[in-house]
Amino acid sequence: MLHTREWGSGDRVAVLIHGIMADSRCWWRVGPALAERGYRVVAVDLPGHGLSPRAQEYTPELYASSVLESVPAEPDVAIGHSLGGLTLAVAVERLRPGRAIYSDPGFRLPKRDDVDLGAMLAAAKDQTVDMVRQFHPGWSVEECALEVEMLARWDPATALALDSFAGTDFTPEPVVPSLVQLADPSDLVPPEAADALVAKGFDVRVVKGAEHTIHRHLFEDFMAGLDGWV
Repeated sequence: MLHTREWGSGDRVAVLIHGIMADSRCWWRVGPALAERGYRVVAVDLPGHGLSPRAQEYTPELYASSVLESVPAEPDVAIGHSLGGLTLAVAVERLRPGRAIYSDPGFRLPKRDDVDLGAMLAAAKDQTVDMVRQFHPGWSVEECALEVEMLARWDPATALALDSFAGTDFTPEPVVPSLVQLADPSDLVPPEAADALVAKGFDVRVVKGAEHTIHRHLFEDFMAGLDGWV
């Protein structure tokens, strides 16, 4: 079972799934905002993140199955960011949320011969607040400090495992009403992929000026981009 964090006690349930290097604390503004809208919000720490167990191998199915055994079935809404979006994509047919929201999701992580993405991310393990601020100039002081705290609990082996499934397409079918929210520009969902999602029946919305971690960079714009979905 995964470690979870909760906000609210409403009749509706929202599930939040963070991206790589983060944990459930990254939803510190989203969780309370959804609770104010009448949700009981359940945010997970994925395997190898936060206070959840470490694993011998980190795979999309491990992430998905761990979430499925740790959150309520058939929540009203599920939101997954980046690696969390990939996780939700793998789990969505079994989780069966009322609505699925994929925030700049890693449906198909880029596989490049000239860049070792996993090693690059793993090297961020010991970043300082100043280093985080340089990499994320639009983040608040609170977000930069939180990033360092979350990195301290993060297993960089999760990053090194990315190469084993980078290049594989995990794009789900819109088996439930599904929104894809994109950064501007998105490094994970290029325009042609966004067009293909629209053709498949996804609602695709771009958050103008947002970096990859939309909910941490432009929180109010993130929430506005969910109008009609939460």
